Amino acid sequence: MTIVKAERLKGELAPGLAPGKARFLVQASTDMLLRGAGGMPGAVSYIVDIALDAKGKAPKLKKSRFILFADRVVGRPQEIRLTSPFSQLERTQANESRLRAILTEASAASSPPYVTGIGNAFHVPGAIPGESESQIFLTTPDNRPISLSILRRPGEQPNWSVALGEMVDDSATTPARDTLLWYRLACFLPSHLPARSVAALSEADATAVRADYRYVLEQLGACGRTIGTGPASE
Repeated sequence: MTIVKAERLKGELAPGLAPGKARFLVQASTDMLLRGAGGMPGAVSYIVDIALDAKGKAPKLKKSRFILFADRVVGRPQEIRLTSPFSQLERTQANESRLRAILTEASAASSPPYVTGIGNAFHVPGAIPGESESQIFLTTPDNRPISLSILRRPGEQPNWSVALGEMVDDSATTPARDTLLWYRLACFLPSHLPARSVAALSEADATAVRADYRYVLEQLGACGRTIGTGPASE
């Protein structure tokens, strides 16, 4: 979107406006539709809250270009509604490239499932001291299989991978950062392993699985998500 006009709304026209923000009624021209059904009109309007700068001034929006996540307003074909307070992103080459890649993954038949929590976990000590393997099964809304495997060998860095099938085979890999699978894990895995997931294990095996799970979270790194109520349910 390219902003054509931005009218600041104040007082009764900006109910519930958070401190440090300014509300605008924006008119914008549609540059392209990255994803959506039914197309988009060439011109749209919407309301957005923008952070003020350190001097309390609102930025100049006219001619600025943004990527929007929005829904149509029923009965008003030229109006859209942002899906969240964070749904207007600066249109940069990096943001656009990242979004296109994720949308391509999301629309593929092999798209990784949503992660809703953690199921059972298992741990098997190896034949020699310091060798072991943990497997942690994740839950999904459509019961599609997905699991984490962590393999430890003496003198080596732990090796972990994600399997998207019933069996762990050579196709199981570590997800690259900023891919859809990485987001599914980094942004929606709980911060710790639920007690019920290791309830059937010995104390030693449960401790080992918890350590392996912490290792996976460390390797994934911070999600950086700007909206949401927290990680997946436990």
